[in-house]
Amino acid sequence: MSKKPAKKSFTPDARGPLNGVRVVDLSRLVAGNILTLQLADFGAEVIKVEPPEGDTLRGWKVKGVDTAWKVYSRNKKSVALDLRSDLGRAIVRELAKTAAILVESFRPGVLEDMQLAPADLHAINPKLIVVRISGWGQDGRYRHKPGFGTLIEGYSGFASMNGFGDREPVLPPMYLADCMAALNGYGAVMVALREVEMNGGQGQVIDLPLFDPLYSMLGPQAANYRLTGEVKVRTGSRSTNAAPRNVYQTKDGSWVCLSASTQGMAERVLVKIGRPELARDPRFATNIERVRNGLELDRLIGEFIGARTLAENLAYFDEAGVTIGPVYDISQIVQDDYVLEREALIEIPDEQMGALPTHPVVPRMSGTPGAIKSPAPKIGEHNKALLKPLLGEAEYARLKQAGVIK
Repeated sequence: MSKKPAKKSFTPDARGPLNGVRVVDLSRLVAGNILTLQLADFGAEVIKVEPPEGDTLRGWKVKGVDTAWKVYSRNKKSVALDLRSDLGRAIVRELAKTAAILVESFRPGVLEDMQLAPADLHAINPKLIVVRISGWGQDGRYRHKPGFGTLIEGYSGFASMNGFGDREPVLPPMYLADCMAALNGYGAVMVALREVEMNGGQGQVIDLPLFDPLYSMLGPQAANYRLTGEVKVRTGSRSTNAAPRNVYQTKDGSWVCLSASTQGMAERVLVKIGRPELARDPRFATNIERVRNGLELDRLIGEFIGARTLAENLAYFDEAGVTIGPVYDISQIVQDDYVLEREALIEIPDEQMGALPTHPVVPRMSGTPGAIKSPAPKIGEHNKALLKPLLGEAEYARLKQAGVIK
């Protein structure tokens, strides 16, 4: 374990590869904010259009600090508008005229009710890429159902596969459906942007439900079911494809994870636990048999690991080239030498915390790296800078006085 990383300053003059790309972000909560974070980190101008009370994500606080907002909304600008008013929506249309991308996460049909449907937006900006985030998509029988990630994590088949067979299905302890949708959406935006900028194409609509990306992560499960007629049972941390693969508790109460997905690695594990003869035992000689006899194999490996401390196990198996590692919680991650050497944890200045520990720009690029240029904005922080030139001083003052602009 190591000392805390040095505080990192902002680089406000950094010019990312998406410099000049304007994004209007009408989304709320997690998926949209993570998608536009990726764009902002690589230089896009992301204009977060919030209601006067701010994005709902601002309300997710720990000890009074809106950590989720601070992490997911760095590098963005905030404009606070009352979109319930015709004048507020007119301002969005003005912003959309100069934008390359617009992101929204209203219930399907709401954008149309606001006279901001893709057809309306494309009439004023044919090159605009419109990303529509929802729970279930823009069509189909569930389009109007609530779309929180929890429902998707259950419906998609993920929760039914997660956990142990003799216990209840387990939902993920983080925003898995939202994160998967955001990263899929980010890739789709880059494809659409290339079509516009390199191929002379037109703008398009990206229908991005939370369901599709998470469901796609099930991979061959539908094909497996057709072949076998069997529903995959929950196996905890064991794999139904390769063995051994599990978590094992050490003598001092810590945990390690071990994976031996190749024949050579599995045989090496058997040798290192002092049971080389098991490589010739019909129960463990092949991967298929090791999976079939996984409980007994885990018992043998678990006894060996359980007689040694975490440090002893890691040193012993690492020296032998066995794929093993610790199971860390966040208190260990933030002090780990590898994490700190890689600067996978950085600290940026923060008014409330002094320094906000967070992740850097991901992924790392050698020629066109991203940068953290500014902290997450206050509600409406950029109203004046962005809207006064757009509307003119008199109109800006009038709309501010009318409460359309916060």
